[in-house]
Amino acid sequence: MLFNSLEFFVFVAVVLALYHLVPRRLQNALLLAASVVFYLSWDYRFLALLGWSIVVDYAVSIWMSGAPDKRRNRLLIAGLANNLTMLAVFKYFNFFVDSAVSFLAGVGVHASEPTVQLLLPVGISFYTFHTMSYTIDVWRRRIEPEHNFITFALYVSFFPQLAAGPISRGAQMLPQLNRDRHVTADDVREGAWLIFRGLFKKVVIADNLAIAANNAFSVTHPTSGVTALFGIYAFAFQIYCDFSGYSDMARGLAKLFGLELMVNFNRPYLATNPSDFWQRWHISLSTWLRDYLYVPLGGNREGERRTYLNLMVTMALGGLWHGASWTFVLWGVFHGTLLMGHRALAQRRPERAMTTVRLFAKRFAMFQLVGFGWLIFRASGVDQVGGFLSAITRDFTPEVSGASVIFSVLLFVAILVAIEMWNKEKDDPREALGWNTPVGPAAVTTLALVLLLAAPATSQQFIYFQF
Repeated sequence: MLFNSLEFFVFVAVVLALYHLVPRRLQNALLLAASVVFYLSWDYRFLALLGWSIVVDYAVSIWMSGAPDKRRNRLLIAGLANNLTMLAVFKYFNFFVDSAVSFLAGVGVHASEPTVQLLLPVGISFYTFHTMSYTIDVWRRRIEPEHNFITFALYVSFFPQLAAGPISRGAQMLPQLNRDRHVTADDVREGAWLIFRGLFKKVVIADNLAIAANNAFSVTHPTSGVTALFGIYAFAFQIYCDFSGYSDMARGLAKLFGLELMVNFNRPYLATNPSDFWQRWHISLSTWLRDYLYVPLGGNREGERRTYLNLMVTMALGGLWHGASWTFVLWGVFHGTLLMGHRALAQRRPERAMTTVRLFAKRFAMFQLVGFGWLIFRASGVDQVGGFLSAITRDFTPEVSGASVIFSVLLFVAILVAIEMWNKEKDDPREALGWNTPVGPAAVTTLALVLLLAAPATSQQFIYFQF
């Protein structure tokens, strides 16, 4: 069930009705059952894998309680090994084998392609990170193990965040699941607004820009640098509206059940430097990588060289997390290089006063760097990256065939900017400009009409569902 499908909204309506009818003690069980149904709608074959991850980490955390340090360490290793093995087999098996075949071919050794190709289970990157962070936090004694199996299973598999996050922490979610929840009028209003805003960003902006991006990236060597550049811009705003739209909808759905998920985006294309960008983009992942990878590696506590190495390793693995392809690794290495360069410059140059012109220049420059990263991320291979760069640097003459790409970017980015200026990404619609005047109802009505009229004929799957 896609979040942007009628089937999903019927499913949510039924679950909501039952949720407010059953006693409090059965609400978690109901949400767990709904999450199982949601996952079964994708592929019943991988439900056992999700269940295995839940059972292992639940047991490991319980066994850690009161165990001596050596046994706690062994249990932690066992829990992490279980999750990492699942990722390695189901997400990276094909990648490792294909890379090995290509390497052997490069050195003159013939190797046959594997006859078995493993499917990628929906949400595996997200729910394994849920359980790993929980197990590590229990091991660190930052949280107590959850003894109620239904509550823990719901924490891992809660359907609004199961397929593509946000990646919640046990310390944030488990207390909410263990207390009485009362859905207020504010929860309903904010939840409905987040769902509507997320659906609009996904269906109207992201799905239309997907057509432009797919058109631009359909060739390896574009004939016009203008078309190539706007194709990159199309994908940059497509992936932002696609993923932030999903996150908005997930948070809105959670609010309807009296639960709060963490904010995952904070206007990332207004970032002024690489560090600022990663404090605004996919916040639940960037903070996860910081707390469970960068800091354990030593962070910035062991000298500059080690700090740079830790940054690079963290971002390279963060790139690999996104998908089993060398372009994702290269994308992570690129962002690691940006973070290293920013750190080196920040230590050598004192921060200057931020004038309006300087602020605009820094944001513009950072967006271009992020855009280059999206070229690496979206490209089918290194050849296409080279083809786009060649077109942009050698032939910047517009072409008639690229006019639709340029028009789409200008139109839908303008709509996005108008929405964000009006509401400023606030959860509460009452904070939008002129909400309590005729402007408010008129704006919402206009957005609803645009949603109905401007949606593409074919719905697109959320990009991050493939990760």
